[in-house]
Amino acid sequence: MTVPRIIQGGMGFAVSGWTLARSVSRLGHLGVVSGSGLDLLVSRLLQSGDPGGHIHRALERFPVPSIAQQVLTRHEIRGGKKATAPFRPISMWSTTPCLALQRLAVVANFVEVTLAKEGHDGIVGINYLAKIQLPLLASLYGAMLADVDYVLIGAGLPREIPGILDRLAEGLDVQLPLQVEGATPGDDFHANFSPCTVMGTTPNRLQRPRFVAIVASNTLATLMAKNTTGRTDGFVIEGPSAGGHNAPPRGKPVRTALGEPEYGPRNTVDLAAIRQLGLPFWLAGSYASAARLREAEQVGATGIQVGTAFAFARESGLTPALRSAVLAALRQGPVRVFTDPDASPTGFPFKVVPLAGSLSEREVYEARRRNCDLGYLRRAYRKPDGTVGYRCPAEPVDAYVRKGGDAAETVGRKCLCNCLLANVGLAQHREDGYVEKPMLTAGSDLQVVTEFTAPGADSYSACDVIGKLTAPAEVDSKIR
Repeated sequence: MTVPRIIQGGMGFAVSGWTLARSVSRLGHLGVVSGSGLDLLVSRLLQSGDPGGHIHRALERFPVPSIAQQVLTRHEIRGGKKATAPFRPISMWSTTPCLALQRLAVVANFVEVTLAKEGHDGIVGINYLAKIQLPLLASLYGAMLADVDYVLIGAGLPREIPGILDRLAEGLDVQLPLQVEGATPGDDFHANFSPCTVMGTTPNRLQRPRFVAIVASNTLATLMAKNTTGRTDGFVIEGPSAGGHNAPPRGKPVRTALGEPEYGPRNTVDLAAIRQLGLPFWLAGSYASAARLREAEQVGATGIQVGTAFAFARESGLTPALRSAVLAALRQGPVRVFTDPDASPTGFPFKVVPLAGSLSEREVYEARRRNCDLGYLRRAYRKPDGTVGYRCPAEPVDAYVRKGGDAAETVGRKCLCNCLLANVGLAQHREDGYVEKPMLTAGSDLQVVTEFTAPGADSYSACDVIGKLTAPAEVDSKIR
């Protein structure tokens, strides 16, 4: 299998959709779809009438037609819902998800990967957050049914995933140990998935995708290379300037004068130690230039992962209005991305683009009524009776405290689930008329996207990004 030089970052929800991933893969690099919330994404697209008929086209290839039909029957609104009507909800994930929800996740991940692989022989990957634990097993299986080539996982320590991929390839049942706040030594909390039960038939053997762990330290890379349940095939070494979620700084938390987390020398990755592991690795976080690609290769990296440059390309899932607004703002001058230590319910710092009118403006966001009705980033906790409950620091404060949470943990938290869906044109319309607002994320090097737009143009493509990243040294020096 091809080892890519450039990995297109997996940005969710649906920013790194199949259209973007397919464009990058066709150009000979690793196109990556985001696996976050694909079950909800497919449900909302079907409720919107399946614009373009893409989901229907992919479902024609699903190996169990009756399951594909069940998903259509349950979620599709022919002709699409009214623009101002609320989307119908899907069930929130728990340790005992219903069969219909598991099948929706399998189908949705199959659809996304199938569409990304359509019409070319390039390689395609899928990216998940380790923090989103409960849908992960069903999601992995759906992606593998579509012959996904790479699985990339960050925002956590996915030690069990290599072995899970091995078992899913054989059609075997799998378990994922769950992180449960307040768990005691005698507790045994797992998520479970049975391919035979969910598919209703004896599963065929599947291709085992290569597994790449996204880490922020050589210590974690060493652990993933030597102490997992199966084979790790490489690493993305992600620095704190990368967009989306960042690994928290090591040591005691310290904030800068601007209120951002301070990253010191302890957060510098020892690339010599990474090289000694003998596995491919890619560098991420402000690497979106040909010069930085060459720099990465000179220190032993296989290549680079780039997210922000692709996020604002025409093929990304961001709405055209949001893409245009960011590019217009950048043409007026620098836009400083803020690393918000409080925004994400996960507790990880989250990069926010301070664009007027978006939820990056704190006072605008605080006008929103707090709720948690999607639940992807809520946390599992041990209830007094030994069972598992769920709470989210972005839900109403009294509800969070009633579940045993600390009110201090709710300060500044934002419902990323609803925000990120708004970014891609699938915002929820509330019964009272409120429409969920977007909140954009990008890397610290956001200004670099202006370098991919040709003179006189107001947008650029994934091909433009690849062209600039792979430009020979003499051409790159003229560009710069």
